[in-house]
Amino acid sequence: MSSGNRSEAVDVQKSYEVRTYGCQMNVHDSERLSGLLEDAGYVRAPEGSDGDADVVVFNTCAVRENADNKLYGNLGRLAPMKTRRPGMQIAVGGCLAQKDRDTIVARAPWVDVVFGTHNIGKLPVLLERARVQEEAQVEIAESLEAFPSTLPTRRESAYAAWVSISVGCNNTCTFCIVPALRGKEKDRRTGDILAEIEALVAEGVSEITLLGQNVNAYGSDIGDREAFSKLLRACGTIDGLERVRFTSPHPRDFTDDVIAAMAETPNVMPQLHMPMQSGSDRVLKAMRRSYRQERFLGIIEKVRTAMPDAALSTDIIVGFPGETEEDFEQTMHAVREARFANAFTFQYSKRPGTPAADMEDQIPKEVVQERYMRLSALQEAISWEENKKQVGRTLDVMVAEGEGRKDGATHRLSGRAPDNRLVHFTKPDQDVRPGDVVTVEVTYAAPHHLLAEGAPLGVRRTRSGDAWEKRTAAAPEPAGVMLGIPGVGVPAPLPEAAVPGCGLG
Repeated sequence: MSSGNRSEAVDVQKSYEVRTYGCQMNVHDSERLSGLLEDAGYVRAPEGSDGDADVVVFNTCAVRENADNKLYGNLGRLAPMKTRRPGMQIAVGGCLAQKDRDTIVARAPWVDVVFGTHNIGKLPVLLERARVQEEAQVEIAESLEAFPSTLPTRRESAYAAWVSISVGCNNTCTFCIVPALRGKEKDRRTGDILAEIEALVAEGVSEITLLGQNVNAYGSDIGDREAFSKLLRACGTIDGLERVRFTSPHPRDFTDDVIAAMAETPNVMPQLHMPMQSGSDRVLKAMRRSYRQERFLGIIEKVRTAMPDAALSTDIIVGFPGETEEDFEQTMHAVREARFANAFTFQYSKRPGTPAADMEDQIPKEVVQERYMRLSALQEAISWEENKKQVGRTLDVMVAEGEGRKDGATHRLSGRAPDNRLVHFTKPDQDVRPGDVVTVEVTYAAPHHLLAEGAPLGVRRTRSGDAWEKRTAAAPEPAGVMLGIPGVGVPAPLPEAAVPGCGLG
């Protein structure tokens, strides 16, 4: 990294820790925050430091009603540590910082820096200013100062990477506060996107995920409705780029040219995560979702016609204000028709500052819970049935890092199939690294993973595996950024902080 931007005040290497909550955008922003801090001379805190770092950064989410309680609880636990260590600094950024601004310092006066979603690049400067002036620095930009991808980055994976193509959102969904905090959609230049992807591939990355709050609306800035499909096709021309994914698209902007580009571009994976939110036309209207059930299921049918082996997933909110039993049954019907490989289902939670929070007919919690359990049981059964169709198939699995929690005990490895299904497989005789590709035959299916119990049919060592090996050998494995959601290519259930409407369409 360049030393030209290093803060002169960092005479000795100070440690940092980043705690991330929320959507994929926050995860990507945290990679930037880590890169900025390391460019300023900080080093990542050892694993298990749990607040013992010299700088602790909270990258927050604001889409849950209790998001602020979670933040202040965590800040409260750090207050005694800071009292014992006067040089310690605490910074709060992300959506909650953008929303609450001065409230954070008022409620937690031991916080040193508050910064917003539009000026994450200022973090090192604000930390230094707070140290010199010995007072909290609150700086919230009202519009984007620099596209995040122009900032230094400390990426969490040697073989897979997020690539942001836009920030902000032009939609007005009544349950979502993100547009107010992230601003209107701003698209990045196609040439800059492709240049970043090519640079990542040159470093050994073989899988990229195009990222945007409403990723397939890309091009609205320049009035080109086919810009996203053109970008997908352009990704297909990059030598060494094996897998392309994107998240999350909006059904309103999901056009036939995008489906064609997915089907006709070999390295665009047969996988689609598209939030439905509800199957009820009446509820969708109340949500200000500009499509109806027929339109959504029509897109699903077209995708399956073009890519019969595609795995589809979605987000669904249960118990939106005014949702009747008939509305809920329409959601159940849509789920039966769509046959998602998996669905992230959420019980509606008030988001302060959103129109839905003030709507009448808020659904009693016990009713929401009962509907949630019925929907979860239905989707669990469908997921299992869809996974059973994979038994006997031969799949190329990209070996992943940290996805198989029981791999050590079972002598297996884990990775992702092209359609992003999680596959646990028998460990080959030869050495295999994350990023390498192993060919296996599926022998068993569970609702949330596949199992390949026989000996692998083949192993392909890759440039990504080489990159992982080089990165691992260069330094001891550091503590990971404490992410609020899983990493790249991981469709496991999101935690409470990550909900639809925050980078999820």
